[in-house]
Amino acid sequence: MPEDRARAVKIFVSDFIVEIALVIAVAVYFAMAQGQSVGENLTFTMVGAGLMAVATYWTLHTARKGLEVIALRLHPSK
Repeated sequence: MPEDRARAVKIFVSDFIVEIALVIAVAVYFAMAQGQSVGENLTFTMVGAGLMAVATYWTLHTARKGLEVIALRLHPSK
């Protein structure tokens, strides 16, 4: 099943690239929000909350894919 492992690694790498982009977006958001208090601008606060929710979901998704890659390396027959 080397093709399963290769496909899993390819998917993990693409998910990891999206993860890096989300982390950069959250960092940019935090830099922009440095001088504001929470709730001062409701739209800005909602965008930040949504961005952090998506980043958290994607982090868990990427971790799952990473564990899948590790499992395929440890047990290639499955």
